[in-house]
Amino acid sequence: MRLLIVQYGGDYREVFQRLAENGVETYHAQKYLINAVADISKQIEETTLFCCRTKESYSVVLQDGLRAVGAGLDPYKQKRELLKLIAEQNPTHLVIHAPIPVLFNWAIQNKIKTLGLLADSFSSKGLRQQVRNYFLARLLNNKHIEVIGNHGINASLSLQKIGVNPNKIIPWDWPHFVTPDFYTPKNLPENKNPRNLIYVGAIQENKGVGDIIRAVAKLKNLPVNLQVVGKGEIDYFTQQAKQLNIEDCVNFLGLVPHHQIIDLMREADIVLVPSRHEYPEGFPLTIYEAFCSRTPIVASDHPMFKGNLQDGVNAMTFPAGNSTALAMCIEKLLFDPNLYYSLSEASADAWKRLQIPVKWAELVNRWLHDSPENQQWLSEHRLASGIYNSKFT
Repeated sequence: MRLLIVQYGGDYREVFQRLAENGVETYHAQKYLINAVADISKQIEETTLFCCRTKESYSVVLQDGLRAVGAGLDPYKQKRELLKLIAEQNPTHLVIHAPIPVLFNWAIQNKIKTLGLLADSFSSKGLRQQVRNYFLARLLNNKHIEVIGNHGINASLSLQKIGVNPNKIIPWDWPHFVTPDFYTPKNLPENKNPRNLIYVGAIQENKGVGDIIRAVAKLKNLPVNLQVVGKGEIDYFTQQAKQLNIEDCVNFLGLVPHHQIIDLMREADIVLVPSRHEYPEGFPLTIYEAFCSRTPIVASDHPMFKGNLQDGVNAMTFPAGNSTALAMCIEKLLFDPNLYYSLSEASADAWKRLQIPVKWAELVNRWLHDSPENQQWLSEHRLASGIYNSKFT
């Protein structure tokens, strides 16, 4: 048995080396995933972690039975080169972590047992997107694509809405080792200037980073300090902050070790999650972590947040892309101590409501090792099973 796990981005050669040297994670659950695939590799001939978008191409053995491959290409533009590299791995089993049609089509043509493990939402706005959704759903419904996981309930429902069979869909999640029980609810600090805002995630326009910066510029009567954590178009947004004369209160921290994220959120007064609708969120881990920190959230009305973020109950929400409304939410929250405390207190129940039973490693192992017991487990955790009905929005 040869398992190939394909990711769009990342660099598992670098991740493996860094974890071996100092154990520092830059993203949630990196150590968990490496340990999980290392365990799998001991049970089969070989496991390969394959990343499409790497800075350079490489193929290295990380340890006996575990390999990392960096393709160094764009899977949407260099399809022929991608499929050549995939074929060279000679997989018997394939896990695909991105909705890349050419990969699913290759798996079907070659009759490879395949598990899709996505973290994406699927909009039906526009004829072109509807056509793409139709053809993707046809691929995912093929018998060789045995199971389609998606990160969270709403993201899984979006798969069903574009035509994927709910009997094939299984909502999944990463394990969470920190919970809201580690922290007490927060009161709004008195006489604190400036107030601290934090954003954690990819630094790009469709994640709402520009909306945050424009909102900060509109907070004329409320001194704030904005921390932006992550990688992406930092130079572009640094220039935007300068143009708006707020560069002194916007700090780009770059990537920071993952174990520091919740502490940074705890120290902040508000966590911002401003994703625009066009960004294909599954369900961002930032929200889990913000709930854990007990720091109130101000978030957009992205469809994947529906039901999980309730305006004035466990978060403040605003129309995505509207920096004026975002600024008003920040002001309202920072001038209302009772609202601030109530959102912080509600975060524990909100976090618990997000929890689902299927975790990455168990899903992969149950699918990989075919048995009546594992088939029964997969069936019991499908979207159509009914066990998620209380969480539907």
